[in-house]
Amino acid sequence: MILHVLPGDALAEKFNKTGLNGEIAICRECLIEGDVKAENINDFWETRANFIKLSYGESKEQYFKKVAAELQKLNDLAPGTNVYLWFEHELFCQANMWFCLDLLSETKATVYRVAPVIKDAKNVWTGFGKLDIEDLRQCFERKIKFEKDDISLGANLWKAYQNSDHETLESLSETNSACFPFLKEVCRAEIEKDSRPRKILEQIAENGTTDFSEIFSEFSRRAGVYGFGDAQLKRIMQEI
Repeated sequence: MILHVLPGDALAEKFNKTGLNGEIAICRECLIEGDVKAENINDFWETRANFIKLSYGESKEQYFKKVAAELQKLNDLAPGTNVYLWFEHELFCQANMWFCLDLLSETKATVYRVAPVIKDAKNVWTGFGKLDIEDLRQCFERKIKFEKDDISLGANLWKAYQNSDHETLESLSETNSACFPFLKEVCRAEIEKDSRPRKILEQIAENGTTDFSEIFSEFSRRAGVYGFGDAQLKRIMQEI
């Protein structure tokens, strides 16, 4: 079996045109925001369903159908299954990938990282969005296998992230792994997540910028490492 885990519906549309074989699971979570602490996986789904309902108005039934069900495909994989994790480099995607690796650590699947082709170092955080079909095929050709230590690293990153254990995140960020090329920057962004985005938004506001599209563009230029979408940035702005 082949399973491609994609970071959103937008990529799924392009992916279907690549001709690559395999089933897909779409990660529709946004673990960069909201409560992620839980004693077990069932409590985790309940916690996330409640957060999504309160924050985005989506029913718990829809959450379990559209979000949890997709990620639960990673739970019971037959030995010999090849799983390809298509995730970008910024914190938004990395938190989701760490969670997936935690789930996969309990399986006997062979796991690969499929990362965006970086054509310009200035666009390292832009991800798959601007890539065409041929670019996606190149991304797949450059896949990197997660060795046992890499999967353990991902699972440990998730546990530290889940528990807001910044000390452990700081320590893990020093690990060298081809599967996590921007680990230090991403862990630093998480450690500063409660302060740095607010400060940047306050600085942008001090310059008199009020148009949201301009604010979003400037924030992404300064702190693309977070990978925030419109919803996340608007939420922070409302709290300032």
